[in-house]
Amino acid sequence: MIEPEVAEERHGEIIDRIKTTVEKAKGHWGSVEPWGKRKLAYEIDHQTEAWYYVLTFDCAPDTLAEITRVLAITDDVMRAMAVNRTPGSNTAKPDEPVEATA
Repeated sequence: MIEPEVAEERHGEIIDRIKTTVEKAKGHWGSVEPWGKRKLAYEIDHQTEAWYYVLTFDCAPDTLAEITRVLAITDDVMRAMAVNRTPGSNTAKPDEPVEATA
C-alpha cells in the first residue's frame, strides 16, 4: 500500500526497485496488478485511502527478507505483506463495493 498523495512516477520507482532486487537474486518476476486507490478499512497514520498493488514473484527466502526490509523503510510505503500464492488463485482487482440504497 502506497500513501495516497504520492505521485505515480514514484509508484513505478518503488515497484522497479523490488523487480530489480528479485531479478538480481535470480528470482522470477511475475506481474504487477494495480488495484488503484481504495478506501482503507481503518485509518492508518491519519490516512483513509491508499494505492494498492499486488506484485507476483518467486524468490529465495533471503531475497524476500531483503524486499520486506526495504519496503518497511521506504517512506512512501504505508504497509506491505508477503504471502504464498495458492496455485490457481486470482490476483485481479476486486469489484468495487455497491452502495446500499434504502
